Amino acid sequence: MTTQSVDPAARKLWLAAIKPPMYSVATMPMVVGSAIAYAETGQFNSGIFALFMVAAVLILAWENLSNDVFDAETGIDVNKAHSLVNLTRNRRLIFALANLCLGLGVAGIVAIALYQQDPTVLGLVLLCCGLGYLYQGPPFRLGYQGLGEGLCFVSFGPLAMGAAYYSQAQGWSWGSQMAGLMVGLTTTLVLFCSHFHQVEDDRAAGKRSPIVRLGTQRGAALIPLVCGAVFAIATIGLALGLFPIWAALVFASGPSAWRLSRHVNRFHDQPGPVSNAKFFALGFHGWSGLLLALGFWLSTWLRF
Repeated sequence: MTTQSVDPAARKLWLAAIKPPMYSVATMPMVVGSAIAYAETGQFNSGIFALFMVAAVLILAWENLSNDVFDAETGIDVNKAHSLVNLTRNRRLIFALANLCLGLGVAGIVAIALYQQDPTVLGLVLLCCGLGYLYQGPPFRLGYQGLGEGLCFVSFGPLAMGAAYYSQAQGWSWGSQMAGLMVGLTTTLVLFCSHFHQVEDDRAAGKRSPIVRLGTQRGAALIPLVCGAVFAIATIGLALGLFPIWAALVFASGPSAWRLSRHVNRFHDQPGPVSNAKFFALGFHGWSGLLLALGFWLSTWLRF
């Protein structure tokens, strides 16, 4: 009896297509927003948190899968070996899976709204979904006009953070919105850094991404400025008393911001080496978000 082994190259392509690390951008607003709600109000419902996390992952899966479908329609992914449409050669199947993920994800949010007898969270999430469709969906395709980063910032920053906080506290908070600006910026960096290695494909397909518009050198120069803005917002939050002193833990993510900036500025015009820039950005996104959430959580136990 023989056992067939999985081709390592094929496995690598499938992992790149599924993008497991990318799903931290869906869950981070839930983690940070729920930690802030607990710190500020003492409210935390683990069931709602778990359901929201699953729903967020499913909704991001819809966006990723549908984006592969929409990109296949424009031909921009013709050289993208790890596109799910290219791997399966079945656009209809991928689109059906995308819509299934969307339906299940929204159903989870509907369950939260019914439990709380409050449609606010559902409205915020549907607004995020609408912005996600505007990013790549026809006839809008605003990402092709270089507006994707702005849509990403609003969706994964203030809107997602507001929804996460409201799902626990059923209220609003200036502190959570300021944290939303931070998470929105770090999430946007992930998208921004994903363009450096595909400038020629974007330009050929008529996609005016920020890197196509700016060029790789000027785009790379923006990254340390955005990282600095994240820490500047944290400083303001601490100074205004909107963040507890323990939130200063977020500054410990400085080394990951430095590694990201150094990597992209060094390899910005080399598609091969810079192709993993988004993973450096994910590192900064993950560390800054987790440390910020930890700071708020610790503030409920360790008070000065």
